[in-house]
Amino acid sequence: MTDQPLWQPSPERIAASNMAAFTAFVNDRHGTSLAGYADLHRWSVDRMEDFWVAVWDFCGVIAERRGGTIIADKGRMPGARFFPEARLNFAENLLRRHHPGGEAPEDAIVFWGEDRVRQRLSRAELRASVSRMQQALAAAGVKSGDRVAAFMPNMPQTVVTMLAAASLGATFTSCSPDFGVQGVVDRFGQVEPKVLVCCDGYYYNGKVNETLPRIAEIVASLPTVGRVVVVPYAAEVADIAAVPRAVSWSAFLAPHPPRDPAFEPLPFDHPLFILYSSGTTGVPKCIVHGAGGVLLMHLKEHVLHCDVKPGDRLFYFTTCGWMMWNWLVSGLAAGATLLLYDGSPFLGRGNVLFDYAAAEGMTHFGTSAKFIDALAKAGLEPAKSHRLPALRTMLSTGSPLAPEGFDYVYAKVKKDLCLSSISGGTDLVACFAGGAPILPVWRGELQCRMLGMKVEVWSEDGRPLEGEKGELVCTAPFPTMPLGFWNDPAGAKYRAAYFETYPDVWRHGDWTEVTAHGGMVIHGRSDAVLNPGGVRIGTAEIYRQVERLEEVVESLVIGQDWRGDVRVVLFVRLRDGLALDDVLVQRIKDTIRNNTTPRHVPAVVAQVSDIPRTKSNKIVELAVRAVVHGQPVKNVEALANPEALEQFRNRPELAG
Repeated sequence: MTDQPLWQPSPERIAASNMAAFTAFVNDRHGTSLAGYADLHRWSVDRMEDFWVAVWDFCGVIAERRGGTIIADKGRMPGARFFPEARLNFAENLLRRHHPGGEAPEDAIVFWGEDRVRQRLSRAELRASVSRMQQALAAAGVKSGDRVAAFMPNMPQTVVTMLAAASLGATFTSCSPDFGVQGVVDRFGQVEPKVLVCCDGYYYNGKVNETLPRIAEIVASLPTVGRVVVVPYAAEVADIAAVPRAVSWSAFLAPHPPRDPAFEPLPFDHPLFILYSSGTTGVPKCIVHGAGGVLLMHLKEHVLHCDVKPGDRLFYFTTCGWMMWNWLVSGLAAGATLLLYDGSPFLGRGNVLFDYAAAEGMTHFGTSAKFIDALAKAGLEPAKSHRLPALRTMLSTGSPLAPEGFDYVYAKVKKDLCLSSISGGTDLVACFAGGAPILPVWRGELQCRMLGMKVEVWSEDGRPLEGEKGELVCTAPFPTMPLGFWNDPAGAKYRAAYFETYPDVWRHGDWTEVTAHGGMVIHGRSDAVLNPGGVRIGTAEIYRQVERLEEVVESLVIGQDWRGDVRVVLFVRLRDGLALDDVLVQRIKDTIRNNTTPRHVPAVVAQVSDIPRTKSNKIVELAVRAVVHGQPVKNVEALANPEALEQFRNRPELAG
């Protein structure tokens, strides 16, 4: 790491931030004298009830009532309930006309479908579309507590469907259209939706991928679906004759005139979303999230941590199968215009997203660490090729952003930029650690632990650690703790997932450490941590070194059981046309040894042509480890490229 931060917010930027205004708001209300982020975070976890009320009021939550109880059973984890007397509607808060801090812009949504499709919805048009969809869903028999599913790209109709479902009190769930039939049935089949919204196809890298044959198979396995609504996207008119119970989007909405939407006041913990675990170790877990918790947590993250203001233009590269879609859409509640994109991020030699940023005045650019690394490998320099005067925040998640990724952003994208690496997950549909506009950015570090999140790093025996690597835990409740898992009435699976290791404490499964600056470094998933000779090594420490080499596009590392111990095995995907030889293997090993420790050096380095990953672009170390050890991978439908697993089976280099 370095002695100086890569970026420091100016005094003017700090003073103009929502976080500075929030700190003044808290000081005025409570007679405190909080100064700086460390003070504010300490107060937010010590005075948790006061903090969440302050977020509610500062962000202007719309509710029929809040009630006097802030956290019921607050000593229980799980079991604590936030605002148990409140009644509100999630959709009403996203479709609001007036926002604290200023008027929202006319645009609600801008959509690019690669370089072929352009759409734009004003706030009035969005409200009208939600009203029509709300009426159509109600006419189809959807009521509070039912499920509405979307097998859709990241496009405006998906947002409309979610908001219409939420306005009625229905629970929304989604998958991206690149899922196979079994992957969709494994998810939607568990939650039994009443309506399925889908598209006729989608674009990726200039090609059309048809979906209607798969949809016909999916619907045949979903007997609870009474209506299938098909959005034409790949063609002007979709041929839906072969899809049972299908109707076009326009025909579904046609009988219902636009009018102001109605919003059902619902309990704070009313089920809003069902999200899914990756499913690489079995049938995906269905994680149920409550409306009030998602609203409050996302307002905190957007307004305070990302400094989103009315008029900002918020983008995240995501599909509807990743929690970042749910996070992105909540930006409407902060008054932002959503910039949606569907397709390959590498279109136009990797420039398409920066074309979008320049054309639409993007203020917040959200992406993955892998995308940033790919840009660097490709030698792109957006700072030279694009004018990005509006861009002031860049967000990265999906995997740890290597220090070299930080260097690249500041050297080649923009110098005056808050680069916030963020970390959380589907489990909480939010973040444990991330960014803050009033803090400096240090190379390789997440800027802070998030407000209201009592995050610590613990040893295996439950001791808090400072400056050492350990398990990321949260020792106090937070609003987006799941309501539970679907079909887990006694909560046994839910408790086992998060509370089995440390009783009454959330163990997230990340191997991490707190830095001297109060930030965090994530070293990888703790279940993928390597353990050669009994020494625990985070996989991110090896990836960082290997992927610095020009020849290596990406890599995957596992621990192989070997003669009573564990040895480190590294797989590399090289640039096209390159072959792994003894010279390159030695360079890889030397790079790792010289920059880490001898224990990090792989015993075996092997070449593969592809790295298996989930639909949300996360590499699957555990699935590869299972294949190497001759064990079954329980749910290959969760993978975007399951065929890649075959390269790891029966490798002669790994034979005993």
